[in-house]
Amino acid sequence: MTDLAALLAADKGQPARILHRITAAGFEAWLAAQPPRARAAVAAAQFKAKADSLVILPGDGADDWSAAAGVEAPDDPWSLATAAAKLPEGIYRLQASDPGEATLGWLLAQHRFDRYRESPAPSAPRILLTADPARIDARVRLAQAVALVRDMVDTPAGDMGPAELAEAAERVAAAHGAKLTVTQGDALAEGYPMIHAVGRAATRARAPRLIELEWGDTAHPRITIVGKGVCFDTGGLDIKPSSGMLLMKKDMGGAAHALALAGLVMGARLPVRLHLLIPAVENAISADAFRPGDILRSRAGLHVEIGNTDAEGRLILGDALAKAAEGKPALMLDFATLTGAARVALGPDLPALFANEDALADALLAAGTAAADPLWRLPLWAPYTEMLKSDVADINNAGQGGFAGAITAALFLQRFVPEGVAWAHLDTFAWSPSARPGRPKGGDALGLRAAFAMLRARFG
Repeated sequence: MTDLAALLAADKGQPARILHRITAAGFEAWLAAQPPRARAAVAAAQFKAKADSLVILPGDGADDWSAAAGVEAPDDPWSLATAAAKLPEGIYRLQASDPGEATLGWLLAQHRFDRYRESPAPSAPRILLTADPARIDARVRLAQAVALVRDMVDTPAGDMGPAELAEAAERVAAAHGAKLTVTQGDALAEGYPMIHAVGRAATRARAPRLIELEWGDTAHPRITIVGKGVCFDTGGLDIKPSSGMLLMKKDMGGAAHALALAGLVMGARLPVRLHLLIPAVENAISADAFRPGDILRSRAGLHVEIGNTDAEGRLILGDALAKAAEGKPALMLDFATLTGAARVALGPDLPALFANEDALADALLAAGTAAADPLWRLPLWAPYTEMLKSDVADINNAGQGGFAGAITAALFLQRFVPEGVAWAHLDTFAWSPSARPGRPKGGDALGLRAAFAMLRARFG
């Protein structure tokens, strides 16, 4: 991973190039205050302070130059991403202001996923100075958490199976002195029968796992974070077409979000008792694959009829949520790349938020707006539970009729959440289909910063 910590430094008056941060509304006043040579450079570049534009301003000598970045809003986290990507290597100081939350875009614009490139692009670090050194560590940790999600999601399934997910969790646990427990293979059959059923068709090397992390003081409120870890999804016997499998390396994006959020909670040392659960499987095809029409017993005791083997994420989450509920947490959050229906409804940028408490939903929505990491609430519409009806079991894993797929998936998960436990489910895409400043095409963290901001406000 790119060393993001080296890209943000305390401002101690060291030599640095000046970077002006200009909005379109403030452009004319700023321009009037510039010397003639700078105004000439602005005119030649046709710079009008449009968002994500950049211009180099000449000084008295050949090496005496500064720069101006056009931004839509100075406090937008991505407002300095273009500058960080395009400026020459060096140290920069904002003119008469502190970068604030814009450090996120500055750092992530310089993050590179080059694991599979024979000749990675040469490093040209752009270092940003801040007059708020007390917040450097927290801002770097946030950017590193986003970068972790991106790197995990971008890694192909051949190198990011259940074993590698467990290794990633082990690294995070070791960094914070947390306890890690991994239940694997046939050991899951009794206590976690749905996780075992979904993952048993994979090879022994890619056997299913339940990864658990525990951290914090037992006297503090218990919070649980759950992440869907389907490391590759063929669809099972209800096999996907080849086009539907192309991005299925990202079907463990919920697990990546959950692990990154756990790291943020521990890094901030929030006064909570943290329980992280990641059910990690590959939904493969073999003679031992679970079948349409099978009935699976769940950890919670519910019997689930399999209407579609490609609706496997909710099965493994059901067992993990049931385990989480046994600890009687004050709050449960889960992340999952769960349904295409959520993407049809909301597109790639907006994770669908479901919550069983209005106060929790409102807190997450407000946190997402403040962090420029928006969520959109969809209803847990109880009448649609009828779509999950089974003639022979307690519930079916696939909704009938093709309507409200994201809602019926969330309603399925809700069956494993006890009454009185605050719970929110984020159906996230974990992917940027096109590049934007600071956000390359590929894996991305969507909903992570909103969830952490909510936890920090509630428990910090």
